[in-house]
Amino acid sequence: MEGRLLLKNCALFRADGRVRRAMAVVVEEGRIHQVAPDAEVPVRPGDWEVACRGRLLAPGLVDCHSHLVSSQLLPPTGELLLKGPAARRAQQARLEALLTPADVEALSAFGLARALRSGVTLAVEHLACPSDVGGALAAQARAAERLGMRLVTGPSTHSLGGAAAAEAQVEANAAFARAQRSHPRVRGALGFHASSSCEDALLRRLGRLREELGAPLVFHLAEDEADLTATFSRYGRRVVARLETFGLLGAGSLAAHGRALDRAESERLAQGRTFLALAPTAGLVQEPGGGGLDSLLARPQLLGLGSAGYGHVSESLQAAFVLLLQQARAGRLLDPDGTLAQLAVEGPAELCSMLFGAPSGAVEEGALADLVVYDLVPTEDPATGLMPSPLLALARSPVAWSVVDGRVTVREGQLLGADFLELAHAAARALEGLWARAQ
Repeated sequence: MEGRLLLKNCALFRADGRVRRAMAVVVEEGRIHQVAPDAEVPVRPGDWEVACRGRLLAPGLVDCHSHLVSSQLLPPTGELLLKGPAARRAQQARLEALLTPADVEALSAFGLARALRSGVTLAVEHLACPSDVGGALAAQARAAERLGMRLVTGPSTHSLGGAAAAEAQVEANAAFARAQRSHPRVRGALGFHASSSCEDALLRRLGRLREELGAPLVFHLAEDEADLTATFSRYGRRVVARLETFGLLGAGSLAAHGRALDRAESERLAQGRTFLALAPTAGLVQEPGGGGLDSLLARPQLLGLGSAGYGHVSESLQAAFVLLLQQARAGRLLDPDGTLAQLAVEGPAELCSMLFGAPSGAVEEGALADLVVYDLVPTEDPATGLMPSPLLALARSPVAWSVVDGRVTVREGQLLGADFLELAHAAARALEGLWARAQ
């Protein structure tokens, strides 16, 4: 985009409720170049002016663990969710095995479009397409490029189809990660499904590739008691101890769930700087987990929120608030608002900065220009001078504009450069074809 992007008359968001009104933000070359009072920043010839008209401007949300494709294959129903975990996963895996790269591209484009329109500017995707891992990852990258989304994607590789298939998937995964390692917006991660579905040889190979490539690693960690029990019965170790053996935990490891961790394991993850994406919306509809939030919040952790295939991350934010409030009422948490800010802003910002090597998560000079204007005019409590519940207000508000890497992706609620309904129709056709093949 030529010239500057100039957001005029913004109200700048802070998670603590302090709002700066009548501000202007100048974006150049993918970064926030200037933040100043609106009256001090005139419009220049060639600028793209965004008239915010007092609306709230905030850093984009990060979906720290998404299932953009898999979430569309098997819509959650009461009948499905009342089945056991093994039955649900078998049904899901049957559909994932039939996916083609063309299906992945159509479903990814629609999923990314919905994410952009909900305020997400970065998604960390866990993609399952075992028939063609390399083709599927490339298809998802094309969809992200087309829509302008920031994306880190890795496959949900497992050993259930045999050692040879797993090895081929890992090598295709590694080739994609190498090819995308310097892309400004779309990066490749190494990935596997979970401890209970992966043999030692697969995990050992991933550990060596992780050391060789320095790529992030995406996986499910102690998702539930079934994962924990299956791992222990087969390998004689708990999940964390087993993955540590293969060098799969620590900085750059992007784990999800952690619902069956104990306090000691939580401390080890914190010491090693493993990032953990919590999925509170998924936790509300799945079987009760093990340690819950208590063990994860016992000491400082690298934590964020993920949709994990259940709605948008804004819904995860609201579900997290409910769970944190329950913890506070039980006397196990002192500051639910501060913890919510850690989960929705601080942890995701650190994750984005780690993945893309630049400051993020704040509307300040030098930060990545991943920004969202909400159809929300903030109000201040005269007693405190603060905006009450800013994160919840943001999560409940429509997105007006979205900017990723300095490029406009949503303009007054509409995708820029793509037709939302066309993407929806293409995704519907892909799903109907998949379901027909599964008959």
